[in-house]
Amino acid sequence: MVRPLVYVTRLIPQEGIDLLSEYCDVEVNREDRPLTREELLKNVRGRDGVVSLLTDRIDSEVYDIAKGIKGFANYAVGFDNIDVVEATRRKIPISNTPGVLTDATAEMAWALLFSVSRRVIESDRLIRSGNWKGWGPLQFIGGDVTGKTLGIVGAGRIGTAMALKSKGFAMTVLYSDTFTNATLEEELGATKVTFSELLEESDFVSIHVPLMPET
Repeated sequence: MVRPLVYVTRLIPQEGIDLLSEYCDVEVNREDRPLTREELLKNVRGRDGVVSLLTDRIDSEVYDIAKGIKGFANYAVGFDNIDVVEATRRKIPISNTPGVLTDATAEMAWALLFSVSRRVIESDRLIRSGNWKGWGPLQFIGGDVTGKTLGIVGAGRIGTAMALKSKGFAMTVLYSDTFTNATLEEELGATKVTFSELLEESDFVSIHVPLMPET
């Protein structure tokens, strides 16, 4: 039986390559860089499938060259890099990985929140510069997170995950969105407010909305 030919446009964790290799003949771009346009067009030719990344623009030109391809698997939650409308017209399957980065993204947002509240980046830069002269009672005091008010703009998957992680810090949670988030209201006692009210009443604001004309 002939095994499908799959091309992976950039090095991904070995577990993924091993899984593909159980069923397919796999070729991988081993360089830690995005493919040039010319390289992408060259390497999709004659493949049964392609694992693409957000840095790869998958459009009509690619579809024209990748004749007979069975599908593109986008190694990302988003798929802005893929012309899905054209793929649908040509009946080319497209897949992505929804949900896999929800907690990871929320955790990164918390890392940023703490770095601001506790002035982590400023103090790190001072120490690395060699200009730190020792501890002082007024130096990089920062501010508390515990007991403060967290404002969530966009209470979707990631905004909800961000808010739920505030429980350990006894924070009051406000959120602004076009819909009511029952999970946040039931589990955290969160309050839905207008965007203006959220900005006025929050100590910290975390934004989790897609880039759209409305936002």
